[in-house]
Amino acid sequence: MTERLYYQNSFLYDFTASAEAIRELADGRRALILDRTAFYATSGGQPFDTGWIDFLSADNEEALPIPKLRVCEVIEDESDGTILHVVEKLEAPIVLPLRVRGFIDVDRRQDHMQQHSGQHVLSATFLTLFNAPTVSFHLGDESCTIDLEVGSLSAAQIEQAERHANQQVWDDRQVLMHEVTPEQARQAGVRKIPEGGHETLRLIEVRGVDLCACGGTHVLTTGQIGNIQLRKVEKVKQGIRVEFVCGLRALRVARKDFQVLTEAAALYSSHLWEVPAQTQKLLDSGKAAQKQQHKLLEEIAELTARQALARTTAESGRRIVAEFFAERDLAFIKLFAQKLVAADSGVIALVGAGQGTPALIFAQSPGGSFDAGAQLKAIVTSAGGRGGGTRDLAQGGVPSADLIPELIARAAHAARSGSKG
Repeated sequence: MTERLYYQNSFLYDFTASAEAIRELADGRRALILDRTAFYATSGGQPFDTGWIDFLSADNEEALPIPKLRVCEVIEDESDGTILHVVEKLEAPIVLPLRVRGFIDVDRRQDHMQQHSGQHVLSATFLTLFNAPTVSFHLGDESCTIDLEVGSLSAAQIEQAERHANQQVWDDRQVLMHEVTPEQARQAGVRKIPEGGHETLRLIEVRGVDLCACGGTHVLTTGQIGNIQLRKVEKVKQGIRVEFVCGLRALRVARKDFQVLTEAAALYSSHLWEVPAQTQKLLDSGKAAQKQQHKLLEEIAELTARQALARTTAESGRRIVAEFFAERDLAFIKLFAQKLVAADSGVIALVGAGQGTPALIFAQSPGGSFDAGAQLKAIVTSAGGRGGGTRDLAQGGVPSADLIPELIARAAHAARSGSKG
């Protein structure tokens, strides 16, 4: 079992150790096994550390002429407690054991400490205020989440929880580590005891706020968390998911929010606090414009339909209108076809559009003998397209607008002859 130096000191950013072995992973990558490490391996919702490993001479004073290795992932072998340091470009032949020095990516480690310690404070807050226990935790690259075992949380409760959690941060409470037996943990009232035959448990205590078993890296006082910002709340299968960020990450997010709102406000020539109202005003205006545009399109479609019917001669009690609109889209020809068949009985509309996705609409006045769905499906399928519908209305698409005039002509011929293909 690899000795885990971060258990005693989360602020240990460089260390020396002995490289004992190299392990080939199933995916072809190679990993170094050290006798002790300050690199955190992914577990408990917290991702791994990254950093570098340098090879040393026997007296630990000089680096050997072996390239420094980038540690890109850290994995725990749960079968024996070994920590695997997955490294990039481990190609030179290396005779082990060798002394090494490890360097932790400080920014990444400090970020993880802020997020994880913030999660402990936040989870304790939801439990204390609303009896909502945390059932899972995830620390992501952009944000973190906790899943709470609770039916619902109001906006007022979320705001209350955020305020309460930040008060614990501002109180600058101590964050302590204890090693105890499972029985001692139960007697101390630890809210969740890990399963398995552990002889000792590592407890993280936020003085006066929280006490739970945890193997992660943490700050020394809650003040080092910086602040806790709740970002999003959503319903999930097991309860309520709360998205949050802490510390420097929260500062970056707040700065980005401010920049985006400032830019949006400048577009409206308004204060950034007025952006929601201005956006709603713009949306309402857009909806009104869309309604007006649709009304105008209907009027044009109706006028065009009347003109088409006026120049179409009835054949055996039916009028077949075959039109291709190269500069119109599906929305227009659908309206056009509907206006045609609604204007009179015995009308068959065979219409195509060349703008956007090339499309066809076949329709007939209700109760006619023409099967629009069957005819359109047969026509577009023969051209490599897809479509279908009912006897009275069908639509489909074809690969190219250049095909549409011929397809409409074929459909018109079939309609005149009474054929179904």
